[in-house]
Amino acid sequence: MQTASHFHSFLCFSNRRNTTVKPDGWMKMHTPHLKKLTNREVHHPGRHKSLVTVPPTRLCAIANTDDGSPPSVPVLQEYTNTNHIPNSEAETFLSKWSPPRYLWRGLSVLILAGQVIIRTLKGKVHWRNTLQQLERVGPRSVGVCLLTSAFVGMAFTIQFVREFTRLGLNRSVGGVLSLAFARELSPVITSIVVAGRIGSAYAAELGTMQVSEQTDTLRVLGADPVDYLVTPRVIASCIALPFLTLMCFTVGMASSALLADSVYGVSINIILDSAQRALKSWDIISAMIKSQVFGAIISVVSCAWGVTTLGGAKGVGESTTSAVVISLVGIFIADFALSYCFFQGAGDSLKNCL
Repeated sequence: MQTASHFHSFLCFSNRRNTTVKPDGWMKMHTPHLKKLTNREVHHPGRHKSLVTVPPTRLCAIANTDDGSPPSVPVLQEYTNTNHIPNSEAETFLSKWSPPRYLWRGLSVLILAGQVIIRTLKGKVHWRNTLQQLERVGPRSVGVCLLTSAFVGMAFTIQFVREFTRLGLNRSVGGVLSLAFARELSPVITSIVVAGRIGSAYAAELGTMQVSEQTDTLRVLGADPVDYLVTPRVIASCIALPFLTLMCFTVGMASSALLADSVYGVSINIILDSAQRALKSWDIISAMIKSQVFGAIISVVSCAWGVTTLGGAKGVGESTTSAVVISLVGIFIADFALSYCFFQGAGDSLKNCL
């Protein structure tokens, strides 16, 4: 019987003339120049040979029928060693999947907000940076906020006074303007201005620090970037925006009264008296609460977009733009939700103005 032999992977050249079968059943191959090669071609002088790659196989030769052995031995038993072949089926779908950027950025907003709340409650606040950011958000933003509020107030006055005068409701103009400014216009307009001015600055600053590895330097020095950079900005925005909203409400009402008196002949006293009768303390409190929520949205979103910036200067620009857009969308959504919660049912604020 011919015994089984196990061959390793090599390249062989077959030539029928160099192969003979002995009388005892063994096959003899004459390969004088055979070498174990890997992806190489051997050239024999004067003769062209074909290159054949033999995979790792286990061979069983048939015994010679003349030796009396049964012919039931398997002719060929072959297996292939696939340890060197990568198994692509083992790779699952989740191993190749990475979450979209907007998804993990949204999660970073929630995580960052939770970290800020925990650190504020524990007293881990860098007060010097907080005062600097408070000055930046508050006094340095007053001018543009008051200017915007004054012109928005005069534009609304033109629309309301024209229509209410035709209906003979001059005494209701002040009440309608005061309710519109206190409940919606003042907090929303102030937040939009702050989002464009302060939110973009937050995203650009933190994005530049992130791509230039300055935040990693803070960690090496033992300072937490959330304590040093994020928490002061969030606290400053939440403190400054209610005061800016109150100032914008005052300037907007003053500009409306002056325009109504000088152009349409509606006395300032009538405007102010109507506003005093229509307004309630809850209207001012709701405006302050809204502005605080809007300030938190602006600062947290801008800081989260800044610390997740990638891609150098282009990434900083994209993060700044998207931070302002997402902040504005968040402001409008939060305004709807808070208005729905604060002002439900039929109102009676204008009854006192008639």
